[in-house]
Amino acid sequence: MSSAPSRFARLRRELRALLTLAAPIMIAQLAVTSMGFVDAVMAGRVSPRDLAAVALGNSIWVPVFLLMTGTLLATTAKVAQRFGAGQPERIGPLVRQALWLALAVGLIAAALLALGAEPVLHLMKVDAELIAPSMGYLYGIAMGFPAVALYHVLRCFSDGLGRTRPSMLLAVAGLLLNIPLNYVLIYGHLGFPALGGVGCGWASGAVMWFMFLGMLGWVRRAPAYRSSRLFERFDWPQREPIQRLLGIGVPIGIAVFAESSIFAVIALLIGSLGATVVAGHQIALNVSSMVFMIPYALSMAITVRVGQALGRHEPREARFAAGVGIATALTYACLSASLMLLGRHAIAGIYTPDPQVISVAATLLVYAALFQFSDAVQVSAAGALRGYQDTRITMLLTLFAYWGIGLPVGYALGLADWLGEPRGPSGLWQGLVAGLTVAAAMLMLRLASSAKRHIRLAKT
Repeated sequence: MSSAPSRFARLRRELRALLTLAAPIMIAQLAVTSMGFVDAVMAGRVSPRDLAAVALGNSIWVPVFLLMTGTLLATTAKVAQRFGAGQPERIGPLVRQALWLALAVGLIAAALLALGAEPVLHLMKVDAELIAPSMGYLYGIAMGFPAVALYHVLRCFSDGLGRTRPSMLLAVAGLLLNIPLNYVLIYGHLGFPALGGVGCGWASGAVMWFMFLGMLGWVRRAPAYRSSRLFERFDWPQREPIQRLLGIGVPIGIAVFAESSIFAVIALLIGSLGATVVAGHQIALNVSSMVFMIPYALSMAITVRVGQALGRHEPREARFAAGVGIATALTYACLSASLMLLGRHAIAGIYTPDPQVISVAATLLVYAALFQFSDAVQVSAAGALRGYQDTRITMLLTLFAYWGIGLPVGYALGLADWLGEPRGPSGLWQGLVAGLTVAAAMLMLRLASSAKRHIRLAKT
């Protein structure tokens, strides 16, 4: 009789701890994603061409951004384990090396956007009228990439300590700054020329610098970070700790990139179908990205909970934290899928008054609703595996699911005549459903294996 109440109390404690960590991350992620929503709405009010240019720009920079920040996510798991083990003095040296890594990858990513995006747009045969505004948008984003990479390491440092509130406040402040900057640069006010969709990129780049400087000031002054001694001394880059970060972080970055790049490739393939289809795809993608931020935030909190439990040498608690996190994400998926199915036309109408664009977006939102469940499972399982620092096999499984299953199935259904009449964007999104479902199944199996291995090792 007493075991059931104790199990319930344990569940309630873990859920409270998880949501205490996750709630500020959710707000932060929603605020960051809302910048994309604001960009899409404000650019869409100028013209479908401006919205399409922002959509194509997003299809290039978002995967690069996620590859970059995913690589830096190793910082969270390592900080969480050292914090859980009661070793704050080992955190500062780690974060100093992570900041050097961030500076390097931020500059490389900025160069890739500025120099490599236009050949990709030409290679994918994007409408020539969309290339110039897309590149103008990307130049502005590239300007902010070094700053956002440095910000991300400081955020991972804070999250690993269980301090998720600073990133929430800075993300909300960034969103509030983004709106007037967009207004000035898109429509031309205060002496600035009217840049249309291009102005969204420059506004976003400026916000990235604001968020980095804000986080730097926060962690430098707040008492909660002093025990880590981050600013105690200056360290030059050191090969061994950076290689360890890369050994864990690069597989994370590639795994995140594998998923996001599927959406990017689909956007580029759709680019040849005209501005209306591209705009409808962008709306559906933007909505699904915003909805995805809740399970993604949960996955980041799961990483911290699993990492801290392992640092305390409590592998059973780590497995329990992972299970509670995945169940929470699935519960949310039930709500988000229902709302997207029932309100798809009204949601699309927020972005544009164009009835053709609304029709395309509403059709694609059906598929976005369908993959809410598999997406919630795969991102939560991936977050737990990051906490276990089990990232290499995760990367291979993710690559197979998205590039070996999702993209080929989507291409076959959407653009080729191998399986009958091509279904256009609907077929491509059906491929996404298939890829995400396979990813969810394989990552759950891997998570079960990793959890059992850590429990077995703890007994020896």
